[in-house]
Amino acid sequence: MKTILTGIRANSVLTLGNFLGAMLPMVRLSNKYSKEGYSVNIFVPDLHSIISEVDGNLRENTIRTLKYYLAAGLEINENVHIYRQSYVPAHSELCWILNCTATMGEMNRMTQYKEKSEGKSSCNVGIFDYPVLMAADILLYSANYVPLGEDQFQHIELTRNIAERFNHKYGEVFVIPEATAEQVKFMGVEKAIRIRDLIDPEKKMSKSTAAENSKIMLDDEPAKVAKKIMGATTDSFEQIKFDFATRPGISNLLYMAALMKGISLSDFVKDWEGQSRYGDLKKAVAEVISTRLADFQARMAKISDEEVLALFEEGEKYANKIANAKLLEVQKAVGLR
Repeated sequence: MKTILTGIRANSVLTLGNFLGAMLPMVRLSNKYSKEGYSVNIFVPDLHSIISEVDGNLRENTIRTLKYYLAAGLEINENVHIYRQSYVPAHSELCWILNCTATMGEMNRMTQYKEKSEGKSSCNVGIFDYPVLMAADILLYSANYVPLGEDQFQHIELTRNIAERFNHKYGEVFVIPEATAEQVKFMGVEKAIRIRDLIDPEKKMSKSTAAENSKIMLDDEPAKVAKKIMGATTDSFEQIKFDFATRPGISNLLYMAALMKGISLSDFVKDWEGQSRYGDLKKAVAEVISTRLADFQARMAKISDEEVLALFEEGEKYANKIANAKLLEVQKAVGLR
């Protein structure tokens, strides 16, 4: 049985970028492949969440994150497994064992570490080491596919390197996840989805960005969403054209609207390319996103905490069984058992 694994940190309310770039693609993949016999692991990485400040209550954020998946249309069946990372202790122990296989040189090259530590006199060890915990998250379940954003591709390659090195030393213990090119191909997109910052479209949309108008949050009211889109950076060309390389602002708006409508980018773009009415385009994009986000929020409001906790508890029984078996295999390989 092939395994698909994914997780989204529970630090705060998610952005539309998280929703379009990670959550919706994962829901579509899960709904498709779980019916074809794939095992789908969707976990909330609450241990990863505490490497940076948590906005609000972590437990409440964790419950809300699963509500996002359900409101986005995630279908639950016997092949879909939902769990909290911290409720499966094998993640933490395998992380330590893998730390003894990973190298300082590899970790120092991680782009995410460089970005998160830039300009700081010091940072917590978790920021430096979390790619190894991420490797443990993946390898415990023999995951073949790990749908994620392009900013995490480097961590997939690190996982592959650690697993190959471990296997070379101790025997064929770990399944090696597919390389990033195959991961993107499996997701069914030409390249990973990367929603841009509304104010500075050279950057990705991020929940950690201080500028409130740079991001759309999943709990934003429709009027607030529309206002942010109407104020989004575009360009000074005479005509609308989709081209992320030279015109990222206008391209980002076209991209978001197409994804929210669930239609191909080319179908949405053909109605606007060559036109000069930037204001009209922004109004159309604002209408699409605010309306569909309001529908999403209404569905989410109907999901109870009790329903979510029951799913977690059931999934954690499964996760502990699989993870503990793999951990024991690792422990035996290195001589701990």
